[in-house]
Amino acid sequence: MKPVLIAGIILVILGIVSFGYQGLTYTTQKKVIDAGPIHVSREEQHHIPFQTVLGGLLIVGGIVLFVTGIRDATK
Repeated sequence: MKPVLIAGIILVILGIVSFGYQGLTYTTQKKVIDAGPIHVSREEQHHIPFQTVLGGLLIVGGIVLFVTGIRDATK
């Protein structure tokens, strides 16, 4: 299988996943008090949104690479 076909398939899959998840959330811990034996920390959640346009571009780019790879394979 050609690398262009594989890259196209991967981009289409990533585009579909980005439509499904709509973002990435992760948690960090931040120290509030660190005085001797007393340690107080809190958890903060951060959200990184995925743009809908990005998912669409990934799908379109993947389809273009896939079609290009198929045309090269048939020659």
